[in-house]
Amino acid sequence: MSSATAGRRRLLAALCAAAVALLPLAQPGPVHAADVSAQGVPDRPAPGPAPDPSLPAHALATADAPLDNPLKGFARFYQPGIDPNAGYPLSLTWAYFALSEVMPNPTTCASYDWSVVDSALDAIAASGNHAAIRFYLEYPGGTGSHPANGIPPCFTGHVAMRHNAYWDVTSPDYDNPYLMGGLKDFIAAFGARYDGDPRLGYIHLGLIGLWGEWHTWPYDTDTSGDTYPNYMPTDAHAAEIVNAFHRAFTRTRLELRYADLAGGAADGLSSIGYHDDSFCYREAGQGVTLPMSMGGASWAQLQKALEHGVENRWTTASMGGEVRPEIQATAFANWPGGSGAVDDMKACIELEHTTWKINERSLDYSAGDPNVAAAVRLMGYNLTVRDAYFHDTAQGTTKVGVRIDNTGVAPFYYPWTVSLGLKDPAGTVVRTWDTSWDLRQVMPTRIRAFPDWQVGADPTYRDFGHPRYFDAPVDLSGLDTGDYRLVLKVKNPLEAVNPNAKKLRFANAGQHADGWLDLGGLAVGAGAPGYEAEAPGNTLAGGAVVAACGGCSGGAKVGYLGNGGTLAFTGVDGGTGGTRTVTLHYATQEARTAGVQANGSTSRTVQFAPTADWVTTRTTTVALPLRAGRGNTITIANPSGWAPDIDKITVS
Repeated sequence: MSSATAGRRRLLAALCAAAVALLPLAQPGPVHAADVSAQGVPDRPAPGPAPDPSLPAHALATADAPLDNPLKGFARFYQPGIDPNAGYPLSLTWAYFALSEVMPNPTTCASYDWSVVDSALDAIAASGNHAAIRFYLEYPGGTGSHPANGIPPCFTGHVAMRHNAYWDVTSPDYDNPYLMGGLKDFIAAFGARYDGDPRLGYIHLGLIGLWGEWHTWPYDTDTSGDTYPNYMPTDAHAAEIVNAFHRAFTRTRLELRYADLAGGAADGLSSIGYHDDSFCYREAGQGVTLPMSMGGASWAQLQKALEHGVENRWTTASMGGEVRPEIQATAFANWPGGSGAVDDMKACIELEHTTWKINERSLDYSAGDPNVAAAVRLMGYNLTVRDAYFHDTAQGTTKVGVRIDNTGVAPFYYPWTVSLGLKDPAGTVVRTWDTSWDLRQVMPTRIRAFPDWQVGADPTYRDFGHPRYFDAPVDLSGLDTGDYRLVLKVKNPLEAVNPNAKKLRFANAGQHADGWLDLGGLAVGAGAPGYEAEAPGNTLAGGAVVAACGGCSGGAKVGYLGNGGTLAFTGVDGGTGGTRTVTLHYATQEARTAGVQANGSTSRTVQFAPTADWVTTRTTTVALPLRAGRGNTITIANPSGWAPDIDKITVS
């Protein structure tokens, strides 16, 4: 079969899967407002730490984020030999697998051949993309490259097989103990091999029903209006599958089709998200994503989420799925709203907190379409570094901070490492420092309220996340004196497989294609002369003493300052003279103040925020008038209270 024919067959199968998933006969009866148990407005996260007042702020210019940021936006089907990056920019590729391809041994269910999975994951990673995948047992007509019958041969003779005459597929007895054991063993082996695999972005629970979509229509639980028997597992058995996935995967993101599946077994599992495979479609005048309060059907994706109180699951788990195939070509033509079979697209994205969607027809979109761009940038995370905090001139150990906000609809879901670095004038990264910053803490700054929450007319938006401040120490020791560019990068683990993996990039003008974001210029070395408090040329009086300090430069500090104790730095170089920035490196476990003066001039009162303990230092700055040359004296005192312990000062 040619690749073009295979592509059409996949699309037809997807159309069939999406269409049947929403047929009323397969759905529960109407749900009334009294039945809804919505969680309601989520608690607003704490704002996090405030920027370090001792660090000068540098505002960064903003720009549109790229359209192929990793782990968000559109995904297209994996087709061997076809460029996965053709069409609209993307960073995800979707792939199905038959369970029989991984469990091919007819004599045992405990033998696994992962080659078909690894081959696809390797090819997808080679394109720079992450994979989103699902396993199935029943796929009408097959995918073109994977079989229609995905039932492992080891089930033969142990598991009863039924015929789904409507789709002409074989459906196994999902309640059979042998089958249940085989599926749970497979899930455990699947997780042991692939949980945390850098090639994977998302996994649909799959396995049950047609296309692994957890339905067997028309052989389903609704037997009141037809003569078809029920081929679905009991809720209790389906819950065993949900819990098996939850145990097996603690790092890779999982998604389940609907909130009500398996009797709501995922209600209390905060790491399991949902995939809406008929996203933003209107069927017979009713929406199948938006809730009843917005014209949706009783079986709509978000109606079920509200009924199970999981409409805020996006705060901890991803929301994926597929743009309903019938509307993919025109889904964004009337952005931000919709028309005809396309529901209110912006509302669908905002209320579902959509991160990604399969969208095969994105192959035909223009990369310059502003409607699609607006939708993609709204999906998932959209991170901007608003300010960077650092001293323009520094040496030794200094601190760097950033303030990041998120104007998307969801957080970033993975704990990727954030690194700081320095680029020399040639643009070469000459040093890097990994931080402990967690981008998952950068929540969307505002969220849209469901009408069901009754907090205002639709649309009502609520403040949610805060711009998040992070900082970290960086050691400049050993670097040549000179001018550098301070940069920041989020490490995509897929780069360990393919160095050309898509980079996470910020919505900033200084964002480079190599993943490094420019934070500003930093002069290293002689431009920032440093003076140790314990240096023999300084003057200590009134009880001030030198004390050991493991966290201080030189291993020492001056303490017992204030209440008569003073420290005078002598021989301070004022350069060409004038107002200079003096950075005070200090330690104090409680907030303190001190007066700082230069050459007997008017004392400047400086506030010193607490440090973690008496050996961990931080910095603050004060502007002082200095004379030209090295004849300056800077004195620190507090006649009415205790001052902090002083490690050193630098002048810039």
